[in-house]
Amino acid sequence: MKETKEFILKLIRGIDKKDVPREYLPLVDDLIRHKIVKLKRNIYKISSKYRVGILDIARNGNGFLEILGVKAKDLLIEPQDLNGAGKGDLVIAKRLFGRAGRPKGRVVYILEKAFKFSVAYFKKEVGLFLNVKNETPVGVKASKKSLRELPPNTVVKVDNESGIIVEVLGVLDDPKVDEKISLALYDKKEEFSPQAELEANAYSDEIYLELYPDRIDLTSLSFCTIDPVDAKDHDDAIYFDTSSKTLYVAIADVSEYVQPMGAIDKEAKERGFSIYLPHKSIPMLPRKLSEGICSLKENKKRLAFVSKITLDEENEVIKEELIEAVIESKRRYSYEKVDLFLEGKLEEIDEVDEEILKWLLPLHKVTKSLRKKRLQRGFEFLNPEIKQILDENGELVATKIETETPSHALIEDCMLLANKATAKLFDYGIFRTHEEPSMDKIEELLEELANVGIFTKEYNTIHELFLFIQQEAQKLGIKEYVDKLLIRSQKQAGYTAENFGHFGLGFEKYTHFTSPIRRYSDLTLHRLLKALLKKDQKQLDFILRNIEPLTVRISELEREAAKVEWDFMDRKFARWAKKRVGERFKAVVTETQNSLIAQLDDEIKGARLFLEYEEVELFEKVIVEIIDANIATTKIYARVIERVQEPI
Repeated sequence: MKETKEFILKLIRGIDKKDVPREYLPLVDDLIRHKIVKLKRNIYKISSKYRVGILDIARNGNGFLEILGVKAKDLLIEPQDLNGAGKGDLVIAKRLFGRAGRPKGRVVYILEKAFKFSVAYFKKEVGLFLNVKNETPVGVKASKKSLRELPPNTVVKVDNESGIIVEVLGVLDDPKVDEKISLALYDKKEEFSPQAELEANAYSDEIYLELYPDRIDLTSLSFCTIDPVDAKDHDDAIYFDTSSKTLYVAIADVSEYVQPMGAIDKEAKERGFSIYLPHKSIPMLPRKLSEGICSLKENKKRLAFVSKITLDEENEVIKEELIEAVIESKRRYSYEKVDLFLEGKLEEIDEVDEEILKWLLPLHKVTKSLRKKRLQRGFEFLNPEIKQILDENGELVATKIETETPSHALIEDCMLLANKATAKLFDYGIFRTHEEPSMDKIEELLEELANVGIFTKEYNTIHELFLFIQQEAQKLGIKEYVDKLLIRSQKQAGYTAENFGHFGLGFEKYTHFTSPIRRYSDLTLHRLLKALLKKDQKQLDFILRNIEPLTVRISELEREAAKVEWDFMDRKFARWAKKRVGERFKAVVTETQNSLIAQLDDEIKGARLFLEYEEVELFEKVIVEIIDANIATTKIYARVIERVQEPI
């Protein structure tokens, strides 16, 4: 669907006849026959009478069309006007005029069905394949003999159109099938094509300065990387010149190795993002690049795109440059190691550490000052990340809460400076945007907060309102939970061709520049910036001609990558809970409006528990008993045994 949607967005804006890909010519011809698309001055364009979008179906049967490509309210599609379209389908609807009430439409063309594949498991006792998401039957073409030979709970990937099994993933009882299920649900894969691997293997593992005479040689500077202890791909390195107060943010120059329209580029565009699971990563680029020549490894010369930012004595930015360079990271640090440095626990350091610490400690003071200023307009939310620890069999054995530490904050503020600096260089391209929450969402939020004793005063701006709520939540000792409500009330950040600002960060202009190894958005931005620097108008026009549909596609891919990661974690939680039916644990009620949901807060943290009906309050601490867990759907069911009065 992603490729079709990208092309349709071009049709909405208007696409030159010569730019229509060959594979879409039959579709365009069909849309012309239906009088949906018109040809004028060699430009194909969808008529203004029609709207394209993704269909959602409510419980009452009404459809709602989330419109693509234009700013417009969702169209109401009544059941008699759906014309066979289903939830999630990409459709074209004709607007219906002359009716009172909200804007309405009628589906006139189904561009693509929502789900090309289903993931199902074989429930042998009933002789049916059931969808792993909701356990509804999935039609599968298979002989009775072949079904009899299948082991119980065999998990398969099914082509929805033909009903043919395209892949046997394993059996539901095996923990190692979880990864395959999560990837298959969103049609993701780990392996790269032979063409992409061949292209990646063509590059040397070393950089030779004499081959890059036009690049600035920064190899003498004491750059370092700061990443998780188990990181294998290093996107960014930093260096701070204390004498001139100049920060160098060096980013892996991936665009040097990934050529537009090449085999690697096509796969990277299809993936959009690297996916990070507790036990492994599914990279956006072949590992030969992501963990090899692109990664800013210790004591290895690497090509870098460097944002050079000079500050004054008040830590205000006075100069910003963007340069193509060669760097050499002198040390690879973990966040934990840098935290020890920042705490003054400087044991077992060598000459390289001493050299880096001469600028790293002053930089820490600078970034603390920068953060203080930033939070006058932006926000800081407590949203600790839960990391699962698995054993060799793929079973969940522990969880770890990862909160932001001083080293994380230092790196984050360096990256924010670089992202802000690069966003200033263009007015139309690829921005990271985050709009203010709607008033409807604000009203819902205030209603929920009133239930936990937070009553708001009059406010002039949403920023002022959120800061007041955070202060009140801090007094009640529930800031972490209230912050989650604040995050839930906001619109999702995404990528757009036009700038709409970034509400959460409080920035007027913002983009993503710092992670081209794992985000296609950043790789695209690097190409755009290089075209601007080199004044290559032809390349710039080519990038910008396709940028709007690309931003929509990348935003979707970002959500899909996150869903894979969440689904995998939920599968591990459900598997753990299935073995603990009847056992009791501490939990916190996190949702009371649509469903009663609690979050496990015991030896294992973070699992969502669906509660039996009980008079409980939001953020109340409870003791629950696990009564069931469904490994297929990942749902865990529990009952409240005790309401805890004192803090757990």
